Amino acid sequence: MRALLIIDMLNDFIKPYGALYCGKQAENIISEIMKLKREFKEKNFPIIYICDSHEVEDEEFLLFPPHCLKGSKGAQVVEELSPEEGAFIVYKNKFSGFYHTELEKILKELKVEELYLTGVCTSICVMDTAKDAFERGFRIVIPVRAVADFDERFHLFSLERMEKIYGAKLLS
Repeated sequence: MRALLIIDMLNDFIKPYGALYCGKQAENIISEIMKLKREFKEKNFPIIYICDSHEVEDEEFLLFPPHCLKGSKGAQVVEELSPEEGAFIVYKNKFSGFYHTELEKILKELKVEELYLTGVCTSICVMDTAKDAFERGFRIVIPVRAVADFDERFHLFSLERMEKIYGAKLLS
């Protein structure tokens, strides 16, 4: 069984007004993720949203401007990818979707073995989630046109690292 992870496709990262806008390259992956979402839904494979969610005094704000504050518009999934009723949504306050969340439990209950990772940022939350997925024994697939980063060098390095170190399969 495979699952689609939609990582941090939130207004604060994807929309130009967002607190940590990742650039046009992040906006451009929406259509690719929409296609994957349709394919997974047609095959009845799970779709799981991984969403950054912070309190006002979060220690991450020592490194980055405040973003994705709980309950804010910035913390909402972009309208184009809105979760359907009953969708799996995992809230995180660290880079990895696995760190102190229910993600692993959900995946085990669904008998998922392979994860398709999409979203932003390739070099931060996508790669850290891939690392934790690898260490938990999941196979990793990265649809390259469905991930983006604010820094192209970091993006390319992260794709190569995930392929070589975590055995991720890169789909062009």
